[in-house]
This record gives sequence, C-alpha cells and structure tokens, in this order.
Amino acid sequence: MLTGFIIAYIAGTLAIGFWASKRIKTTVDFTLAGRSLSAMVVGVTIFATWFGPELIMGIPGYFAQEGLTAVIPDLFGNSISLLLVGLFYARKMYRLKIVTINDFFRLRFGPGIESVTSLINVFAYFSWIAAQFLALAYLFETILGIPIGQGIALGASIVLIYTYVGGMWAVSITDMIQTVVIVVGLLFLAIKLLTVTGGIMPVLDNLPEGFFSIRPEPGLYNWLDHISLWMVLGVGAIPAQEIYQRVLSARNEKAGQSGAFLSSGMLFVIGSIPLVIALCINFVHPELILENDGQNMIPTMVTRFTSLPVQIFFFGALISAILSTSSGAMLAPATVIGENLIRPHVKNITDKQLLLFTRFSVIVVALISGGMAFFNTSIHALVLDSVTLYLVCLVVPFTVGLYWKRATTRAAWASIASGLGVWLICLFLETRVEPWMIGLLASFIAMIGVSLVTHDSSGISFEQRVS
Repeated sequence: MLTGFIIAYIAGTLAIGFWASKRIKTTVDFTLAGRSLSAMVVGVTIFATWFGPELIMGIPGYFAQEGLTAVIPDLFGNSISLLLVGLFYARKMYRLKIVTINDFFRLRFGPGIESVTSLINVFAYFSWIAAQFLALAYLFETILGIPIGQGIALGASIVLIYTYVGGMWAVSITDMIQTVVIVVGLLFLAIKLLTVTGGIMPVLDNLPEGFFSIRPEPGLYNWLDHISLWMVLGVGAIPAQEIYQRVLSARNEKAGQSGAFLSSGMLFVIGSIPLVIALCINFVHPELILENDGQNMIPTMVTRFTSLPVQIFFFGALISAILSTSSGAMLAPATVIGENLIRPHVKNITDKQLLLFTRFSVIVVALISGGMAFFNTSIHALVLDSVTLYLVCLVVPFTVGLYWKRATTRAAWASIASGLGVWLICLFLETRVEPWMIGLLASFIAMIGVSLVTHDSSGISFEQRVS
C-alpha cells in the first residue's frame, strides 16, 4: 500500500511536469515562469526549495543530541539569509530585469567576472544537489529496500525528468502542492507523537539542562565558532541563484520582496516542526538516534512504529520536501550555464537554441551531482560544503558592488582571488579559526583596498551599463 502511494505520488509529479511543458514557449518561460508569479507563489517556492531533507533527516537527529546550537546554521541561518535578501537585495536585483545573479556581475564588473562567478556558482550547486539525491536514496532504502547507489540513480532520474520538461513552471506548480503536503504531513506526525508522549511538557522535562542555550562557552575561539554557525548560511546563502530565480520570476518588485519575507517566516515556523518530532522520538525510542548518526531517525521510527495512514502522510511530506528542493536546485545552475556560459560565447544564438542548451544543462548538472552523491554519506556536510565558495568568493563583490559606486572591476578580481586563495591556504594549515571566515575577511579587505586605489578604465558607470 505504501509503495503504491509513493509510486502514484511520483507519477503525479511527473505528470505535472509534462502538463507545465505546454506553457513553455521561450527561455524566460522555462527559467522565470514568464515573470508572472505572485508574492505568495514566490514565497512558497523559495520555502519549498530551501526546506530540504536536511531539515527532516539531517538536522533533527543532531538537535536531539546536541541541543539548539545544532540548528543555528540551517534553521536560524537560512531564515536570516532570506530576511536579508528581502531587506537589501530583492528590489535592487528585480529592477535590473536580469535572469541570474551572474548577469549582475556582468553589468557591474564586465564579462570576465561574469564567466568566473558563473563557474563558481555552478560548481557550488553540485554538492547541494548531491545532498538531495542522497536523501532520496536513504528514503528509498527505508521504504522500498533499494540499495543506496540505485536509489541515487532513481531519485536523480525522477527529478531530472520533470525539471527538464517543465522548467520553472513545473517547479512552481509542484512546489505549491508539495508545500501543502509537507505542512499537513509533519503536523499529522507531530500530533500523533504528542498524543503518545502525553503532550510536550513530559518531553521538555526530560531534556538536559542548557539544552536550549545558544550562548557559547567563554573564550575568543568559542565565540568565533559560534559566530560562524550563524554566518555560514545566514551570509553564505545570500548569493544563491535559486533565491533570485524566484524573486526575478515575480510579477513586480514588491511581489519579489514580499515573497522573500514570506519564505523566511515559513522556513522558521515550519522548520521547527521536525525538531519537535525529533524530541518526541528521542523520548519514546531513544535507540533510534544511534542509527546512522540519527540521519534516518524520523523515517525509521515512522516505518517501524506507526500505522499506514501516518506513514502515507509523513513520507508524502518527505518526498515533497526532497523533490521540491532538488528540482529548484537543479534549475538554478542549468539557468546559469545557459544564460552566462553559453549565450555570451555562441554568436547569433536563437532563443529556441538557448532553451535547448539550458535543458541539456539540466542533464549535465544531474549527472555530476549524482556522481558526487555516490561518494558521500552525510546530508548535512554536503549542504554546508555547497555554500563555502559563495562565502569566500561571491558575497563581498556582490554586496559591495550592489551598494558602493566606487567598487571597481580590479577590486572584484582581487576579492575573488584573495578569498579563494586564503581559504585554501587556511584549509591546508588547518587553522583554528574557520578557514572560510578568514577567507571572507581577506575578500572584504581586498575589495575595499583595491577599490580605493584603482578606477574602472572604461569610464562607464554601473548605472550607464544598466540603462
């Protein structure tokens, strides 16, 4: 019965992709859904893309073991990142009428920076998408008994088909449906568990002292480690293409900004539900936290100890979370490849040809990401790895370039090179302070310092390039 439901649900998702393909006539339709999405749809699609399997499978187990500090990067960090995008980036980016964040780098700093940042952007996505494929594989192993390797191949194929066919239209429509399933499924499971535990108070009373404390131990290094938890996704995810792909798909700049705010709130509120579920499981079946570092704790509990209706609701929610995150993540680098690595270098390319190249890029992204998933076992580690390049290479030139008129192209080159180089050196030296924090500081110093002593030789301002 459960297997039949899973197959039917996946088949329905694929059917939506083929239906949405009828609305795709141009590249803008495929990548930005024709720039026609409401604030509600923008917010829901960003939420669905960012509410990934790590918030259901990766993080809850760590939370039950380590306390509130374990969820700072994913729950607090992601919510803060989307809030910052809404406050400082969404409107400015929408006014440029661009498709990707790398279009901004071209307008601000020229085609050379565009190409380099596009490669960084694409490469950073591989581990993020690999985390989604790995989560699907764990899920298929739990439900269907499929080995991890085969599960990765199956999951990648499913996401590939409906993303390739339906593009942003399919992603938007399925995200709306999947968000409803996510919320209903998680609430249903949480209520069932709270009935078993006798409410939330017995669960909370069983927690060790200081479980909800987020204050670090005294000492400089402890504080730096603590700050890094807030920054790794809170700052590192700001240049993520999948955010702006949805913001730029809005019908106007207000809808794009409001969508970012809505997604921030949804992520924090709905993202807290799996944490409550994890505490209940640890109270009722503490032995499950020892299996696979707790990554499969919730699916395993549902499979072993709950009725069929609970399993259907929960696994529907989990599949929804993974599929929505995977499809959105795959579309983002494919769009960058088409818009920023193919279009500028293929003369006289037609929109029809560009659409074909972009769709083919979805296949390439799926193959590389699937390969990475085969050689990794930690969902959470893959997610954190995906933002490191953003932190040391893109955050500073993106933010400073957007707000400081004096920022120069040479400074952008220096910022990217310094951030990347210092980060790699610190990784090799195994510095006590997080290598990416030192790389981020080096990127900032280079950006400001070089901007103060250079000027753009073209004499063309950012405002003139945009106009």
